[in-house]
Amino acid sequence: MTAEPLVLGFDTSAAHCAAALLRGDTLVAEALEPMTRGQAERLMPLLEEVLAVGGATWDDLDAIGVGVGPGNFTGIRIAVSAARGLALGLEIPVVGVDGFEARAETGSLAAIPAPRDQVYAALPGEAPRLMPRQEAEDAARGAGLTFAPEASPAGLAAMIARIATQRKDDVTAPPAPLYLRAADAAPSRDVPPALIDG
Repeated sequence: MTAEPLVLGFDTSAAHCAAALLRGDTLVAEALEPMTRGQAERLMPLLEEVLAVGGATWDDLDAIGVGVGPGNFTGIRIAVSAARGLALGLEIPVVGVDGFEARAETGSLAAIPAPRDQVYAALPGEAPRLMPRQEAEDAARGAGLTFAPEASPAGLAAMIARIATQRKDDVTAPPAPLYLRAADAAPSRDVPPALIDG
């Protein structure tokens, strides 16, 4: 009899560090820590803690699932980079899972809060995009769907791990961040110094 796969899922796409360990369909360990900064420093220790609670080591893993966004640019890069590095070092597949899949519930419009009273949402029959919160709320109501966007829902990392478990044998490329808006950063307005030939 083949042992059930052990899959680690994690996400840092919003103001949190989330991780979960699944053995087959069974949730072995889970953690969700709210934080506005410090995900880069906290992620690896949190993953090690989740593995320890599950009585597992890195070498026991069969696959990794990672949240690829949309959400916070820096947070997405932290998780995706960590997942790609771990998968390479451990020689196991890594599955990227977008935030809409991880939040999908029957009868609900999967949406993720964004800055300036906007949300990331995938309206029925449309590609996901950034839109005003009111537009998404009206569309959800018109389609008979509930609308309750949440940045850090309970069970987020566990759902990422569940999806990764289903897809781990079909991985063809490393995960890539899902960005649906331009970066907030802008080029410096300072005039560059004059170069002196000399």
